[in-house]
Amino acid sequence: MANKKDWKTKLIHSDATVPEGFHALATPVYRGSTVVFEHAAQASDRWNQLEIGYTYGLYGTPTTLELAAKICELEKGFRTFITPGGQAAISLIHLALLKAGDHVLLPESIYGPNRMFSNGVLRRFGVEVSYYPPGAGAGIRSEFKPNTRLVWCESPGSITMEVQDLPAIAQAAHEQGALAVLDNTWAAGIYLDAFALGMDVTMQALTKYVGGHSDLLLGSVTVRDEKIYERLGETHQVLGCAASPDDCSLALRGLKTMAVRLKAAEQNALALAQWLSARPEVETVLHPALPSCPGHELWKRDFTGSSGLFSVVFKPRYGKEQVLAFIDALRLFKIGYSWGGVTSLVMTYDLQSPKRPAYGSRLVRLYTGLEAIEDLLADVEQALARLTAD
Repeated sequence: MANKKDWKTKLIHSDATVPEGFHALATPVYRGSTVVFEHAAQASDRWNQLEIGYTYGLYGTPTTLELAAKICELEKGFRTFITPGGQAAISLIHLALLKAGDHVLLPESIYGPNRMFSNGVLRRFGVEVSYYPPGAGAGIRSEFKPNTRLVWCESPGSITMEVQDLPAIAQAAHEQGALAVLDNTWAAGIYLDAFALGMDVTMQALTKYVGGHSDLLLGSVTVRDEKIYERLGETHQVLGCAASPDDCSLALRGLKTMAVRLKAAEQNALALAQWLSARPEVETVLHPALPSCPGHELWKRDFTGSSGLFSVVFKPRYGKEQVLAFIDALRLFKIGYSWGGVTSLVMTYDLQSPKRPAYGSRLVRLYTGLEAIEDLLADVEQALARLTAD
């Protein structure tokens, strides 16, 4: 019968074979939308493929699920979902765990796009949104409302690096009947055991340290228990936020070198932060591993390592134009958002908030990549000369 097929049919239904038994160190990239069932009675469109088997590519191929399993293992959670970006992970959590009439609390230091989603989309759909001081700790109880259902944490906070008292916040949330969620990207899910500190859900932008090379977009959501897993899975199914198996393959590759990359970035950041602390142009260095940084004691209690990302605040005598000139003078630090790759990055912000320090345009965020620290120090030193140049 095989020989009688038209060649056009053979293009789709080939009888050609290749030898079995190929085993390699790299995870195969499984691409696919349609899943083929052996029998009609097996056909299903359910999302929970870990329990019932593969049903549709939207819910993950073996490549996607392997990445999810490895992230879950590192974060010590119950299950993990992979999303096509960190912002997709944030949106999934909000949409799965909140409804009209609920109230969500976010720290004033939260990642900017999370704030944008909360202020725009959530409020438009009838969710109350408010912000609390990142250092509130147990004092967050005064921020709760009867309808508070979700409390976000981010430690350290985006840009200003506030370290939060996660166990105190989690306890207060649970007393209220709310869930505690953590953006755990800074610690790469490695340097902070979020679930041991009371968190119910964590997310990461795998785009950063897991990807590690600034060439993919992925996110993850990891949960503490099956009940939350079911709520997230039902929403994940209908949102259609499928991650690319090709990107998942790159992330699986990135995991293999993440330990050495994290350590190198950490060492470079600490060396640069300590050097900057002694510079006369600098008012303060916001690196949680430095004893001089606010929140250092909490960092020592909860973290097992530090990241390549920190901020520096210049003294008040330096204006916005001088700070911009400093950034433009850098040669190895490239101007760009995101971080976690092999290349050092820099970005400036103009912070105007009643619940955050009044750094204004004097704050610069630095990410140290894998370049030689001697070259990074020399680059920053020559750029600092622009602060005082006419």
